[in-house]
Order: sequence, then structure tokens, then C-alpha cells
Amino acid sequence: MDTPITILGIAGSLRKLSANRGLLRAACLAAPEGVTIEIFDLLGIPPYNQDDETTSPAAVSQLKARIRAADAILLATPEYNYSFSGVLKNALDWASRPGGESAWQGKPVAIMGASPGMLGTARAQYHLRQCLVAFDMQAVNKPEVMIGLSAQRFDAEGNLTDEKSRQVVAKLVAALATLTRKLK
Repeated sequence: MDTPITILGIAGSLRKLSANRGLLRAACLAAPEGVTIEIFDLLGIPPYNQDDETTSPAAVSQLKARIRAADAILLATPEYNYSFSGVLKNALDWASRPGGESAWQGKPVAIMGASPGMLGTARAQYHLRQCLVAFDMQAVNKPEVMIGLSAQRFDAEGNLTDEKSRQVVAKLVAALATLTRKLK
């Protein structure tokens, strides 16, 4: 049997019925045997303040511990104003500080996203990839999961109902597991 893999899923949206939270739930259901996806909610993470980075707030300490314990990271990002969300950027900043102690360092990562627009978070994902370079994270390049017209692909509870989208999410999770096992 392949080495078990634990993936930490993080949505860059705080909305309970967010399509991006729905993507993470779909990823959990699509995870292949031996792969577990745990979801971390960014709701309690305060705004980043460098004055507090050496004595992190409890929610930040928990985030860092969960990142360090995970074998890989799965980010689900909305697109706001041609970029990823401030909530996700805030989490990236907190978990990368203080300097030289980044919890993200070297982690395998995959990115996916859903939005009501036609481009399905393409611009947000490309911007997010630029930021992840600073952490020396190893990113899955294909498949790209950029789900546009999300209102047609998710139900009222934020669950992914589109079968083709579910299939590409499953392929992304499998690709992340494969990359993670290669890097171990």
C-alpha cells in the first residue's frame, strides 16, 4: 500500500456556503485510498500584526501546528479584484512568520478555486502561485481546477454538483498525493 498522506485543506473564504468550501468538501469525498483531507477554518485568524508574531494568538499557533503536521496543503481560493482573498493572504503571512520559521516551507501544495465569473479564479490562482514561491512550496501544475459560473455547478448549500468538476477535483487530489509521495 502507498504511504498514507494527510492533506490540510484551507479555503480562502469565510462564507459558510462558499463554493470554495464546497470544493474542499468535494475533495474530501474524492480523496483516493490512503489520503485524508482535513479542513482548517480561517474564521478565527486575526489580522496579521508583526508585534504579535513571536507570541502568536492561539488560532495562529493552531494553524501553524496543523500546517506542520500535514504532508501537503490544498488551497481553495475565491477571486476578489483579480487576486486571491485577503483572508488567505493573512493566513499565508501569519504562518510564514517570524522570518526563518515558515510553516509553509517546502510543503507540496495544490490550488483550486471557484467563482461566479467565467474565468473561474484563473487570475487569483496565478497570483497565489507567485506568492507561494517565497515559501519554496512544490506546486501541482496540472490539472488546473478553475471552476467558472459556480452558481450552475454548486447547489444552494455550496455542494459541488457538476460531475465534470468533481472529476477534475479528484484528479487534482490524486496528483497532489503523487507529488507528496515523490517528495517524501
